[in-house]
Parts: sequence; structure tokens; C-alpha cells
Amino acid sequence: MIKITDEEALRYHEEGRPGKIAVVPTKPYTTQKDLSLAYSPGVAVPCLKIQENPHDVYKYTNKGNLVAVISNGTAVLGLGNIGAMSGKPVMEGKSLLFKIYGGIDAFDIEVNETDTDKFIAAVKAISPTFGGINLEDIKAPECFEIERRLKEELDIPVMHDDQHGTAIISAAGLLNACEVAKKHLSDVKIVVSGAGAAAISCARLYVALGARKENIVMLDSRGVITSDREKLTEQKREFATDRRDIHTLEEALVGADVFVGLSKGNILSKDMVRTMAERPIIFALANPVPEISYEDAKEARPDVLMSTGRSDYPNQINNVIGFPYIFRGALDTASRSINEEMKIAAVHAIADLTKEPVPDVVNQVYHVNDLRFGPDYFIPKPVDPRLIVNVSMAVAKAAIKSGVARKEITDWNAYAEHLRELMGQESKLSRTLFETARTNPQRVVFAEGTHPKVLKAAVLAKENGICHPILLGNDEYINQEAKDMNLDLTGIEIVNLRHNAMAPKREKYAAIFAERNQRNGCTLQIANDKMYERNYFGMMMVETGDADAFIAGLYTKGTSVIKVAKEVIGIRKPYKHFATMHIINSKVGTIYLADTLINRNPDTDALYDIARLSADSVKFFNHKPVIAMLSYSNFGTDKVGSPASIHEAVARLQSEFPDMDIDGEMQLNFALNNELRDKNYPFTKLKGKKVNTLVFPNLSSANCCAQMLHALGDNAEIIGPIQMGLNKPIHFTETESSVRDILNITAVAVIDAIVEKKIKK
Repeated sequence: MIKITDEEALRYHEEGRPGKIAVVPTKPYTTQKDLSLAYSPGVAVPCLKIQENPHDVYKYTNKGNLVAVISNGTAVLGLGNIGAMSGKPVMEGKSLLFKIYGGIDAFDIEVNETDTDKFIAAVKAISPTFGGINLEDIKAPECFEIERRLKEELDIPVMHDDQHGTAIISAAGLLNACEVAKKHLSDVKIVVSGAGAAAISCARLYVALGARKENIVMLDSRGVITSDREKLTEQKREFATDRRDIHTLEEALVGADVFVGLSKGNILSKDMVRTMAERPIIFALANPVPEISYEDAKEARPDVLMSTGRSDYPNQINNVIGFPYIFRGALDTASRSINEEMKIAAVHAIADLTKEPVPDVVNQVYHVNDLRFGPDYFIPKPVDPRLIVNVSMAVAKAAIKSGVARKEITDWNAYAEHLRELMGQESKLSRTLFETARTNPQRVVFAEGTHPKVLKAAVLAKENGICHPILLGNDEYINQEAKDMNLDLTGIEIVNLRHNAMAPKREKYAAIFAERNQRNGCTLQIANDKMYERNYFGMMMVETGDADAFIAGLYTKGTSVIKVAKEVIGIRKPYKHFATMHIINSKVGTIYLADTLINRNPDTDALYDIARLSADSVKFFNHKPVIAMLSYSNFGTDKVGSPASIHEAVARLQSEFPDMDIDGEMQLNFALNNELRDKNYPFTKLKGKKVNTLVFPNLSSANCCAQMLHALGDNAEIIGPIQMGLNKPIHFTETESSVRDILNITAVAVIDAIVEKKIKK
């Protein structure tokens, strides 16, 4: 568990600009015309349009992406009734989560009013501002009435997250936990400790999903809620049991299948857990101290399936898995409400996602390698990037089907792409790559076929229709690894290159290789030995036409793969060198970097080739290359060493290719700042042009720049390294490459193979 001090918490909220959220303009505002359009007189035009057609408010304002996080501070976290203003840090935090997980703008609204009627009136009065209302930290039973009336009286989505968020996430977890435990929801005996808003909502949703009300026992601070108890609230009466043989938590738990704790810490003992049914399911959700610790529950019952609200233990039930995406789907369909159909759709989407292979980004965050559906993983992790697509789409579809949507979504693929773009998971560039690759999928050899990342990437590539994967490696090991990772290898070819059955292939490849390299000291015996190595064998598959493209680099040093590529594939004429590039797709546009992997200290000839290769590659991606040759000096200010080599390369390129937009040597800031460059060096051939291609003076600077941009993030998409200049589509990954990186390189390799075949025709 991450430990923080009071001082750290205060400093986090205080330092810099106080608080956690701010308003950011979305339109230009630098010129007088911008301001005239933003406010007077231009702003009058959309005002009148909205007056004519109120629904146009979604078209001309941020209402459709704006949620109010509203509280009166009567039930703040585990702090209780601390007042509206005291709860403001929590509401700001909730607004932050809406933004970072769902791309939703959220304002925190603290209403200093405990009277139910007056609170409702205040929310109704401000509701025209918002596309949705998230009620937060309002005590029971008032919260039930507040939500009910607001849902009835407003025509925008209203959800009390303390109720329904917890219910949705825990219900998804319960469905999956029952599956792991080989139990049916309709049969399990459920004990719910707590009878507040969250507990009532959880029990209601469990029943809606198939649990039987007579199998649910609910407890409050007085013990088991029985139907003969006097002065029961309407909500408690709903789950009052007719049983008279149980009165305490200890008695209720005997033989129970499920414990759901929404009460207080340390009320569930190890002895109580031991009395539960076989493979018990325990959701200890009290915050910050659960009803029983994870360690104690496991010690008492090793067969327990355990969830808490904490991130440092498996199966965290965290509302952030649900509410950003539920509102996302509701907002994107301009829904009038969030109804039961939408909640149930969210439950199933969350539950189903857990059964799919886990993205490596999730494994990296939690420092694990083998998250897979089972006792320790039956709820998705909050950082799973697929949640926004899967859950939002499920909710949106349910909204449309149930009739509460005012906006139809007809192209679901485009909507999914929009959601990924919204959170920086995908760009137009990567989407174009995938779409192009899908038009003519090629046979791609993955050298490191046993690597977990490669297995995942190959399966995803197959599922996305971008290639026909071929995995090199021991077939028994690969199949077992895939089984352990719950990956379906159907339609994926596995080639065990060292198996006796591959002897004819090895001999064929060796003979071809030996003949081509006989004057480089290669005998047939040496060639035969090399064909037992995956890089030689895989590249020979491409060289002979048994495959179309090759990808390697996760296990092998880059220098080794480069050496093999030169020997087997060779450099494309008229070039004497080959290189790689990284593509940076950011808010300011697409930038190409070279050479990021191959040439350590390129001389004039190498720089000449790298620039030409870069120009060809940028054209390959449908951009007109505008190239800056980089250095620490500008245009001859330093006439020795690397700047001199660059200077000579530029002069040669400008002479031989007068139509090429290229200049240098220049510093990076001059390359990317048109005004600065053109003012100081008006003679430059790049005057008035925006540079999109950067050729670095050496490998260290290029690679460091690419890695720095990757580390800094800022929602920039980075694709690479992309090979330039070999005779065949041989592409490289890096040891730290993610599954997404490998998938992107696969798409590039496929397109490379498609283009190569067209050229040959």
C-alpha cells in the first residue's frame, strides 16, 4: 500500500495553482477577430440558434461534454457529514477522474443545503448548464429521494455514483467471481453488511442480474434486518428477511457463498470466514479499512475469492472503472437518463473485458507479467485503456435500444476510433496504417515467437485482420504459453525451425545463403549452422518468398539483427547504407526522426543516404518531406567534425536534387520555429515551410530524442523504429517495445510488403 503523510497531501493540493482542476479554452483567442467570434458580437449568433432549437445547445456549447459533480457534504468518503465546503477536495478529485479517464469536463458544485426539497431545487436551477449530473457523497436515506426526483424532473442523465457505481463494479466482479468459483448467481447465498445507499443499490442490481431476493441477508448496525422489525425505512424493508433463526453477522455467514461488506472495518473475523461455503466470495469494501484484511481472509480460507477497495490487492472494486464511461456513453447519445438497461450493459461489458487478454500497459503498471482471468483477476484494472471503448459503447448501445437516446450512433467503428483518439490511444496515422494493412494482409514472421508480448501482438494482428502471423519457436512451448495467457492461436502458423521436419527448409535456405556469401568466407556447413538461428531462418523465409515480412528485436541485440539483415537481405540499390526512423504524432503534427537505430556516427556519405531514405519514407506515409539536417551549429558556424560532414551532405543533396526541400546544418529550435529560422537565415531553402523531417547528426542524439519524447508522453503517439533501405521488409522492435508498438510495426511491415510487391509488378 502506498503511504502518504498529511504534509504530502496538503502540499499536493496547495503547491502551484491551488486545487486540482482548471478551465482551458478550446478555441483560438489571440486575435481581435477571435475575441469577436468568442464573445461580442459573434456569440449572439449561436444564442439565437439555440433559442430557435434548444437541442442546438449540444451543437454550439460544451453542454454535451459537461458533468456537474454535486454534493452537500453529508456523507463524504469515510469522514461523514463534514459539510459542503469541506467536501470540495473530494469533488474536485472526482472531476479530475472524469477528465483523465473519460475525457469529460466536470465542474464540482458544493451546495450548502441539507433540506431535500431545497437541494433538489438548487440542482434543477443550474441543470441547463450541464449534460449530466453526478450526485456524490449525500447521506441515506435522503440520497434515494434526491436521485429519484431529479431523474423524474430533469431530461439529462442523473446518477448517484455512491449507489450505482459501486453496484455496477461489484456486480461485474460478482458475476465473474461466481464463474471462477463454478457457482450460479441464482443459487448463491449472499450476506450484505451495511444498509446504506451503496448496499441497497448493490442488492437491487444483483437481483436484476439473477440473484434471488430470498437468498440475500442484509445487516445494519443493529444486526440482521428482519421483516418483523419496527420502523424500517422503505429501502431496508425491501431486503428484510423472513428468517428468524439468524440475528448476527456470525450467524448469517454460516454456509453463505458471498459476503459483501459496505459497512466498517474489521468486523469480519477469520472464524466467521471459515464457516462460509466452499470457495467463498468476499468483497470487503469498507474504506479505508476493509471488513477483513486480504491476508486474514486468505489465511482463514485459501480457497477464498477476495476483493477490496484497495489498489494494493487483487480485484480492486473501484468506481472509476465505471462512472467515466457510463457518463461518456450517455453524453455521446444525448441521453435523457441513465436507466437500468444502461447499468446492466455496463456490468456485462466490464465483466466480459476481464476475460480478454490483458494489455501489456496494465501489466507494466502493476509490475506483473501474467494477469489472466481467474481468482486473482476477475475485475479489470482501472488503468485498462480498453474500458473507455468497451463500456462506453455498451452503454451507448443500451441507451439507443431502450429509447432514452436523443442522438443516434450509426458507425460504431468510427465511434470506437473517436473514443481511442479522445484518450490518446490512437491517432489518424495509426488508424490509416491499420486500414491500409487490412486491405491486403501479408505473411509476417515474428522471430521471437515465444515472447509473451509477441504472442499478444500476433493474436491482435490476426484479430484485426492486418496480417497472417507466423511464429518462430518451439510449438509445444508456444502453445502452452498461449494457453496460460488465454490466447487463441487459431489461424496462426507456428514454425519450429529446429525440428527435424524443418531439415529440408534449412538445407534449402543454407544452400542459397552459402552460394551468395561464398566469397565472404561462408561455407555450406557454416550456412547450415546459421539456419538454426531464428533471425537467419526467418529472414531467409522472406528472401525466398515463403513469407512477406519479418519482425525481430525483443530478445536480440539490435546490432546482431542488423548484421544478419545485411548478410541475408542486403541494402537496396543505389544506397550504400540503410537506416531507421521514428514517427512522432503529436498535437503539433507529425514529425519524422532519423536515424534512430542503425548508423552510429554517420559520415557525409551516410548522411546523404539517410536524408534520401527519409524523403522516400515520408512520401511512403503520404506526406511531402521538408527536411532539416540537425547539428549543434547553424549554417557553417562550425567548420570541423560533424557539422562539416552535414554541411557537405546538404550541399550535395541540394545540387543533385534541386526539388528536395532540405537544408542545414541547423539547431533543433531553428528547424521547428519557422519565424526564428526565416528571420535569422532568410536565405534558407526552407523559408516559409514547416519542417516535418529531422535528420540527426548521430545515433546517440536521434535515439535519445525519440526515447525522451516517449518517456515524456504528453499523449504523443510514437511509431518506430521503421526500417529504410533494405531489399525486403525487415523491421525491428526494441527490447522495451510494448504490444502496441509491435502491432504498429507489424502494420508498417505489411504496408512495406504490399508496396514492394507493387513495385516489382
